[in-house]
Amino acid sequence: MRKLAVFESVSLDGYFTDVNGDMSWAYNRVKDQEWDSFVSNNASGGGTLLFGRITYDHMVSYWPTPEAIKNDPSVARGMNKSEKVVFSRTLENTRWNNTRIVRDNIVAEVRKMKEGTGNGMVILGSGSIVSQLTREGLVDEFQFVVTPVVLGKGRTVFEGIEKGLTLKLTKSRTFRNGNVFLCYESDK
Repeated sequence: MRKLAVFESVSLDGYFTDVNGDMSWAYNRVKDQEWDSFVSNNASGGGTLLFGRITYDHMVSYWPTPEAIKNDPSVARGMNKSEKVVFSRTLENTRWNNTRIVRDNIVAEVRKMKEGTGNGMVILGSGSIVSQLTREGLVDEFQFVVTPVVLGKGRTVFEGIEKGLTLKLTKSRTFRNGNVFLCYESDK
């Protein structure tokens, strides 16, 4: 069975986007080679990337571009070669290689994907998708990068979760740029 993980950058006050849906605050402007290496290794994981339409639009506007390939070659290579699935009822067509659109029944599709063979799957951003799949008990692992920023208001990745979750910390790592990586297993 394939594992489903969530990878989110969150502010110190727990938001993955600000009130306007902006996530630019998550891109730490403090240069840190250790952090850059971590991001590069993470991007080369070889799994399937899952997105909602808004996150997909953000990602496709950068990673396949010459600018991304020049500025972040190893991350761009990993992002561009990975299989990608976009959950959207409105997206007409994909503009990124190795991408397919799932329009209906996200839960059934993810269950089917989990039962298949292959590398793991990772949801990037896409808070409403994370919330929906968490409610269904389909998320195996939550990976958070806590960024040293306070937003005051925004969206939490757990919007709509009515039943509490108990998570078990399995990894943590602190970086010189102030980011802290936390990895939790879900008890489902």
